[in-house]
Amino acid sequence: MSEATRILSEFCENIAYEDIPQDVIDRTKLLLLDTIGIIVRARHDSESTDSLLAGIDKLGLTNGKCSVFGDTQNYAPAAAALINGTLAHSLDFDDTHAEASVHASAPIIPAAIAAAQLTGASGRELLTACVVGYETHIRLGEAVGAADHYERGFHPSATCGIFAAAAAAGKILKLTSEQFRYAFGIALSQSAGSMQFLTDGAWTKRLHVGQASQNGLMAAFYAHEGFKGPEEAFEGKWGFFNSYSSAANHERATEELGKSWKTMTLGVKPYPSCRYSHAAIDGILDILEESNLDSTSDIKIDVGLSKRGYGIIGNPLDQKQQPKSIVDGQFSMPFSAAVAFKKQGLVWDDYRECLSDNDTLELCKKINVYIDDEAESFSPENMSAKVKIHAGDESYERFVQIPKGEPENFMSGDEFLFKFNSLCAPYMTDGDMARLSDSILSLESRNNIAEALFSA
Repeated sequence: MSEATRILSEFCENIAYEDIPQDVIDRTKLLLLDTIGIIVRARHDSESTDSLLAGIDKLGLTNGKCSVFGDTQNYAPAAAALINGTLAHSLDFDDTHAEASVHASAPIIPAAIAAAQLTGASGRELLTACVVGYETHIRLGEAVGAADHYERGFHPSATCGIFAAAAAAGKILKLTSEQFRYAFGIALSQSAGSMQFLTDGAWTKRLHVGQASQNGLMAAFYAHEGFKGPEEAFEGKWGFFNSYSSAANHERATEELGKSWKTMTLGVKPYPSCRYSHAAIDGILDILEESNLDSTSDIKIDVGLSKRGYGIIGNPLDQKQQPKSIVDGQFSMPFSAAVAFKKQGLVWDDYRECLSDNDTLELCKKINVYIDDEAESFSPENMSAKVKIHAGDESYERFVQIPKGEPENFMSGDEFLFKFNSLCAPYMTDGDMARLSDSILSLESRNNIAEALFSA
């Protein structure tokens, strides 16, 4: 039997800021910038936010010591983690990992920040905690096997995310390796997230990662106070790997741990839609740049995806061609392709406009999605796509192996700042945006997280 729980727990206890390569630290700051910008926008613009906050208020969780980005209210720590985590995923604009198929930052950063606010942690401590969370989240996603996990109806961002949140918060709390094992064991009993939301555009996917952040934070605090959890959370007979997958590879959780940094394998999103749609959007934009096609052209579009991508955003095709809600649109390849073609891009504000636009919805019906052998050959390491646009007697084709934002085709610092500013601009002044982004990008020099992030 593997000893994944023990090895991960010892790593979480022993890793120090000084052990982490500078490029990993720099990448983590960009991921924080990306996530916080999304939270600010979702606090105001996500249609699920009002009901979430109303529920939190009715539960009496609004008089605490922790903060939510874009909000002046103080919240109980667990509530702040829940809200920030849910908001981070509410636009489906947050970072991803191709093989593990997880959104990593959404459960990790809010739990770490809540713990940091409570303890007065420094920027270096927060950055270290986030890296611990990323390394845990991605490795568990790779080990449990995303394809089998999805087939069972689980959402890996949430099921793996609770352990990552516990790891990040636990690092802030300076847990021992034994306490980390307990925290993982406690988290095991709450590892959840159902893919049923795909059938009707429900908002639960957003809540999944918020709950993972909240529950991971609580698991870390319970363990810190001596509450015992089962010690073989991952490899045990009824542990995570054996209960949540029939194809788990235990060794993936710990191989080259502390030597090969999985944090550097995360991708980020230039478009607020399911990551599996991005390569196709890139291909459409590339064709438009080199052709004279426009929205008045009589066109048909074929999009070829991997099996995994097709199952999430391409099937059933008739349903995907008729999105009714923002969630429907985010998980519809026809809708993403139609908007990209008509608008020469895809931004958050396009959803409300285009979901009620007849021309866009008619174009959706002219977009076919299928499983492409070439895209499948690069899966799961890459979320590739093939695009064919037919316009009368002319046709154009592009194959995009690596979409923009993946580690090999990463966004620049300026592109991150542009995304951050475009998300925050409706609700923050230029000065406030500059102060907050400067604080995030210089976190290693900040002695107190609360002052650095919530007084900007």
